[in-house]
Amino acid sequence: MASQTDRAAMTRPRTLLIIGGAEDKIGRSVVLKRFVRLAGGRQSRIVIIPTASSFVDEVGQSYTSVFTRLRAGMDIQIVHAGSRAAAHDPLLVERLDNATGIFISGGSQLKLSQYLVGTPAGDAIHAAYQRGAVVAGTSAGASIMSRFMVSLGDEGLTPRQRTSQLTAGLGLLENVIVDQHFDQRGRYGRLMSLVANSPNLIGMGIDENTATEIRDERVLSIIGAGGVFIIDARAAVTDAPDARRGAPLLVSGAVVHSLPTGATFDLQEVALTSFVEHHPDIEVAVASATDRAAPAPLPPRTAPTS
Repeated sequence: MASQTDRAAMTRPRTLLIIGGAEDKIGRSVVLKRFVRLAGGRQSRIVIIPTASSFVDEVGQSYTSVFTRLRAGMDIQIVHAGSRAAAHDPLLVERLDNATGIFISGGSQLKLSQYLVGTPAGDAIHAAYQRGAVVAGTSAGASIMSRFMVSLGDEGLTPRQRTSQLTAGLGLLENVIVDQHFDQRGRYGRLMSLVANSPNLIGMGIDENTATEIRDERVLSIIGAGGVFIIDARAAVTDAPDARRGAPLLVSGAVVHSLPTGATFDLQEVALTSFVEHHPDIEVAVASATDRAAPAPLPPRTAPTS
């Protein structure tokens, strides 16, 4: 007979928190606060995976400090698989098995694909997700969530043929391609080109300091200061089979959804289900946009030399 804990796990929804990068760590920290709450707050057992970063120790310490400030549980562990062989370590797997929340940092998503996908540590992330632990990822940690992830590609607004690449991800989210730093790095074109070449996949572009909370791979809601783009090219007309490498792609008839906080979206139906007007972190969003638009400061003037 299943125990009370087992029954609770079976009824708990599967939850992903996919973050577009550069989330606020020192202010209200709306996105990270939501992760702590989903992980269980003071009763949470959080595992941080800094493997994608080139500064593993610093990243681990930084997120440990943030989650402690946000009143997470005292059991915050680091799981770093610095190689594919290291991802077989039973101690790392045990830490993941005990987690109520798993947080995957930014850096290089290729490291995550090389070191985690198809290993015992990667399998433990899957198992944790299936039993109800929230799995969150920011930047590279966001891209690795999907079955097929963006591993490289040109930036810009115009979709171009064969300038982007997909690589195997963890597969926690099927039939979706996740891109991050979306507005800030002008990644509309590369995401559009990828879904034009694979129209059965839905494109999801997430702005910085913004997250999508996804329940049971279906119900999507938005948190944070920016927006989320959903690109549906299933009925689009494209010249992707014939276009030469680097050529601008024809993509006509794709449906684009721009979703701010307050939107609820059905990923299976690829349709908006509800919207409640919000203005979260509006001062932060406006200040960020102003900073990006402002010209670079002039260098200080110096006296002429003889």
